[in-house]
Amino acid sequence: MALKVLIVEDDPPTLELMDEVLTSLKAEVRALSDSEQASALVNQERFDGIFVDLQMPGVDGFELARQVRKSSWNKSAPIVVVTGHDNAKIMQEAFAAGATFFLQKPVDRQRLTKLFKATRGRMLENRRQYVRVPLQTEVICQVEHQTFRGTSSNISQGGILFEVGRSLSPGASARLSFRLPGRELRIEVTGVVVRVDDKQRAGVRFTHIGARELQLIRDLIGSDESESTQAQNRST
Repeated sequence: MALKVLIVEDDPPTLELMDEVLTSLKAEVRALSDSEQASALVNQERFDGIFVDLQMPGVDGFELARQVRKSSWNKSAPIVVVTGHDNAKIMQEAFAAGATFFLQKPVDRQRLTKLFKATRGRMLENRRQYVRVPLQTEVICQVEHQTFRGTSSNISQGGILFEVGRSLSPGASARLSFRLPGRELRIEVTGVVVRVDDKQRAGVRFTHIGARELQLIRDLIGSDESESTQAQNRST
């Protein structure tokens, strides 16, 4: 699946070049010249990576980067700051705002291609945090002094969705315990309730998980993705 990338650049020739190069590298590109529109979009859609020009009218690159870091959709997305400056103070300010990488202007095809290939791994890792795979397993949930059981619907590296049979309050802290298919080790995590739907399913974002437990979840997701890819290949 192609990486989904947002480009925000108010210079039309630069925007066109970046769009063309990243599309040729098999990225799914959303190219915008309006930073105000981009400001709204980062709170509506998830992107694997975001390219931001520093100097733009209205919402500049510094402010847009800060907004990305505060957004629930893209707060962990790698941000590539595009700038014609190499001033150390400006770079420090950009890093403080949330920048992950720099792309020096004037942008050329070779430099952009090299940077995209270098950042691809980071973008893929960001995506994997949100990839959800089906999982039906018993979940033991403790909220404050109450303990109850539910059944999960799906899981990602960053959280789990499970049916609890009762209403939980978004923002509540929770301790969860569950097993993965074919594993004896119980996954023990702490998290926070981020949403509850009309089916009384609670979405919990993990806030603390051990390295071993996280790797087991990654292995499960990777195995499911591999099986899905093989099934797609057989059907084509």
